[in-house]
Amino acid sequence: MTLPHPGSLFSRHKKLIIGILLALALAAGFAWLSRAKPLAVVLVAVERGAVEASVSNTRAGTVNACRRAKMSPSAGGQIAKLHVKKGDRVKKGEVLLELWDEDLRAQEKLALDQLNVARTRGEEVCVLAQVAQRDALRAQELREKGFISAQQLDRTLTEASAKQSACASAKGDIEQSKSRIVLARAQLERMNLRAPFDGVVADISGELGEYATPSPPGILTIPAIDLIDDSCLYVSAPIDEVDAAKLKIGQRSRITLDAIKGRTFVGKVRRIAPYVLDLEKQARTVEVEVEFDHPARDENLLVGYSADVEVIHEVREQVLRIPTQALLEGNRVLLYGSKGVLKERKLTTGLSNWEYAEVTSGLVAGDRIVISLDREGVKAGIKAVPEEGKSEK
Repeated sequence: MTLPHPGSLFSRHKKLIIGILLALALAAGFAWLSRAKPLAVVLVAVERGAVEASVSNTRAGTVNACRRAKMSPSAGGQIAKLHVKKGDRVKKGEVLLELWDEDLRAQEKLALDQLNVARTRGEEVCVLAQVAQRDALRAQELREKGFISAQQLDRTLTEASAKQSACASAKGDIEQSKSRIVLARAQLERMNLRAPFDGVVADISGELGEYATPSPPGILTIPAIDLIDDSCLYVSAPIDEVDAAKLKIGQRSRITLDAIKGRTFVGKVRRIAPYVLDLEKQARTVEVEVEFDHPARDENLLVGYSADVEVIHEVREQVLRIPTQALLEGNRVLLYGSKGVLKERKLTTGLSNWEYAEVTSGLVAGDRIVISLDREGVKAGIKAVPEEGKSEK
């Protein structure tokens, strides 16, 4: 029997060992290449700050003016002068339109002429009354000396008294003439339509030569001029009845407008309706008026814009808070661990809104939690890395 050469046996063992080592190296390389990569997530640091509780309208609200007058002249007549156009700004007391009033002006002139006549006649009668009074005093002196009879004295005194009465009557005519002038001017004023406040002319329904008529009681007619005071604006919006008890006059509010994107206006609650609206096929609501603190003219705020309001009814300062979007069902969050492994953490929360939720227990300031919960594969137990370019707040 021939034994294998020791050298060839060693050679075969060496090849086998090298083969095994190569296989192990390939398996290790494959495992390294095929290992699960850490998932990139967006993190946010738990911090302290303010958390607000608020209520919002259930349907779109409307921007209104604090003062708006849809006016017609107090008398009917033909429009003779129209002093404004749509969009004009006017001052309080400014004449907006005038009706034809030549007949009333003629009556005013007649009353002025009558006053002049009454004054002239009054001066004449009163001068005669003064002369008669002096004659009566002289007649009394003469009677005391026996130069005239008692009958003559009586006649002189009667004449003086009559002329005094005529003077008083003439003065009464003067006052009556003044009253006629006041009446004529009041009737003339009824032919003018004046601005009751500073504002902007929103609409004009009449034209020169057309007839304008006041609204009779119980009959609605189109107003001649629609005037808006846009220095004071508010939003009227419905709030669900379940939130009505949280509302108070003066509460801070935020106003957003569909027509002005990206801008939020500050306001406060100025009125809460004292009753609940029960409209068919709609939820029961309470109408709330939120007034703009400082409506900006350069934003071109228009009456009639649709608007949304957010009334802040409670605020807590410097509390531990997290973004509301980081909360999972059951008040849970994904906590970023020291080795990059996500851990589920149960929280106790307090005040919350759409932006932030107050944390009363379960986290401490500085903890980092995941807010990119909508990404596929994000769950407790996986290894994650902070996404580059996403700064933590």
